[in-house]
Amino acid sequence: MAKILLEVITPDRLLVREEVDMVVAVATEGEFGVLPGHAALLTLLEIGEARYKKDGHIEYMAIAGGIAEVFKDRMTILTEAAELGREIDIDRAKKAAERALERLRKKEGVDIARADAALRRAVTRIKVAEKAKGA
Repeated sequence: MAKILLEVITPDRLLVREEVDMVVAVATEGEFGVLPGHAALLTLLEIGEARYKKDGHIEYMAIAGGIAEVFKDRMTILTEAAELGREIDIDRAKKAAERALERLRKKEGVDIARADAALRRAVTRIKVAEKAKGA
């Protein structure tokens, strides 16, 4: 069966470099999937869940937005931050969500867009970690 080379790259590390069966991510226009032979694509990614399937197993990731490029049988995700679901500390993510909610409640002197993005990242990390632990 044909495979896709998936690379997930952050400024700190190469998170994933694997031959996989399929990839699903969240673009600004919604969720999309990539199978071997997918048409070339360049798209902006939203904060959200990404997942890939390899040999019947699904691996979940939290992605903090970025860019996805698909070319032939290769997909590259460039993002400021990404974590594999199995590596996420759920308690730490819950505390980050609480801090973001508190900032949003204050309103005065708070960068609302930044606090909202922090909340979305934390909630995504929690959901992805829970899915990974249940997989």
